[in-house]
Amino acid sequence: MDKITGLLHASRKVIKDCSLPNGAIVAANSTKPYFPTGAKNYKFVWPRDAMYVCIAANILGLKIPEKFFDWCMKAEGWKQTGLFYKNYYVDGKKALPQFQPDQTGSVLMAVYDFYKDNKKDCQKFEELITRSANGLCRVWNKDHFTLVTQDLWEERLCFPDLKDNFTYSLAICAKGLECANKLIPNKTWEKTSHEMKKILLKNFKDHFYRSFGKINDERIDASLLGLVWPSELVSAKDERMKRTVTLIEEKIVKDFGLYRYENDEYDGWMYEQKTNRKKGAGYWPLLNFWMVLYQLKNGNRNKALKYYHKVLKDMRGKKFIPEQFFGNKIQVSVSPLCWSHSMFVIASRELGYI
Repeated sequence: MDKITGLLHASRKVIKDCSLPNGAIVAANSTKPYFPTGAKNYKFVWPRDAMYVCIAANILGLKIPEKFFDWCMKAEGWKQTGLFYKNYYVDGKKALPQFQPDQTGSVLMAVYDFYKDNKKDCQKFEELITRSANGLCRVWNKDHFTLVTQDLWEERLCFPDLKDNFTYSLAICAKGLECANKLIPNKTWEKTSHEMKKILLKNFKDHFYRSFGKINDERIDASLLGLVWPSELVSAKDERMKRTVTLIEEKIVKDFGLYRYENDEYDGWMYEQKTNRKKGAGYWPLLNFWMVLYQLKNGNRNKALKYYHKVLKDMRGKKFIPEQFFGNKIQVSVSPLCWSHSMFVIASRELGYI
C-alpha cells in the first residue's frame, strides 16, 4: 500500500506539472529535470489525453479542468469549425493538422464529467459545448465523417469514400454528443449520437476490431477497451466484448503487459537528428490500467489486480510511470506520461485505494 500511496502523490505532482498556468494540459512536461534525455518531446496538448487528466484531477480534487476548458476555446481554428485536431502547442496554435474526431468528443466528455453533478454550472461553457457538438454533427454524414480521419495512435487513416470509421474514435464521438445533450438538450446531437452508435454496433457480430466500412481493418487493438470505458457503449459482459478481450489477451498481452497492437514499433526513443528510432514498442502502463477497469466491470477483481500490480512491480523503484516499459535497459521511454498517471489514479479509485 505504501507503493500505491507514493505513486498517488507522484501522480498529483505530474498532473499539476503538466497543467500549465494558461490552462494548457500537456502530455508530458519535458522541461522538468526529471524528464529523461533521449525521450521524444511531448510538451504538446492532445485534448484526448487532457480528458483523462481532467477525470483524474476531479478524483484528486485538483482545480484544473475549468482552466483547460478556457484554453480550449482559444485553440487555433476552433471558433471557425468547432473541432479539435491532432495536437497543439502550449499557446493554442495547431502543431499538426490531422483530424482526429475523438479529440472533440473527448473535450465534451471532460466537460460533462466535471459538471455532471451540477449541470446548471456548465452554462459558463455553453459556447464550448454548443460549438463543439455542432462541429461534430456538421462533419458527420449518416454513417461516416466527411473529412479524412486519423486514429488515436496517429498511424492510420479512414476515408469518406470508403465510409470507414475507427471504432474507438466513433465510440468517443457518440459518447461526447450524448454528454453534450445531457448538459444542454439538443435533438440534433441526440440524433447524431444515436446514428454513430447504431452504425458501430451493427457492423460487429463476433467481436470488435480497429475500423469498419467498405474495407475493414480487422486487427485487434487495445483501444477497443474504450467501448466499455469511457464510452460506455458496450457492456463488459457483452459476448462480443468478452471475445474481443480474449483476443486482446491472446495477441497483444505478454506476461500481463498490454501492448497497443501486434507488431507495434513506436518506442518514443529519439536519435540525435530527432529521428524516432522505432526499434520495437514496449507495453503501455496506461493500457494495463485500462484493462483493470474492464476486468472490474466484468466482475474479475483478481485478474484486474494482476494487471495493476504488473506495473507496480516493473516500476522497480522508479518514482514516475512512463509511457512504455521495455524488455531491455537500452530504450528510453517518455517519463512521466501524464496519461499514464491519470489512468493509475482512475484505476486506483475503482479498486478502492482512493
